[in-house]
Amino acid sequence: MTGKSYRNISGIKELEALVQKEDAVLVYFSTAECSVCKVLKPKVAALLDECFPKIDRVYIDMNQTPEIAAQNRVFAAPTIIVFFAGKEYIRKSRSFSLNELKSEIERIYLRMFS
Repeated sequence: MTGKSYRNISGIKELEALVQKEDAVLVYFSTAECSVCKVLKPKVAALLDECFPKIDRVYIDMNQTPEIAAQNRVFAAPTIIVFFAGKEYIRKSRSFSLNELKSEIERIYLRMFS
């Protein structure tokens, strides 16, 4: 099953507008050199497809757009930030489990979309 792909964002204003417009957005910060990121990114996408289909997803390449990473205080890859109703609720960096991410998203997602 193929779900939605990550939307690439190239500017701070574009990301800010999307976060304000959409009910829920997961932002995946990474670099091309991050081997953990290459494995984790499709797993996060599969988790969203299966459990949280109403969350929009965005990919930020920290090497190509360092200003977006800096604006969001992201200095390690991978970093995931989840926004609900325009506000940051979840932030995970470096090592974390998918189960941990799922349970944190689920708590807010169920309240917002049930």
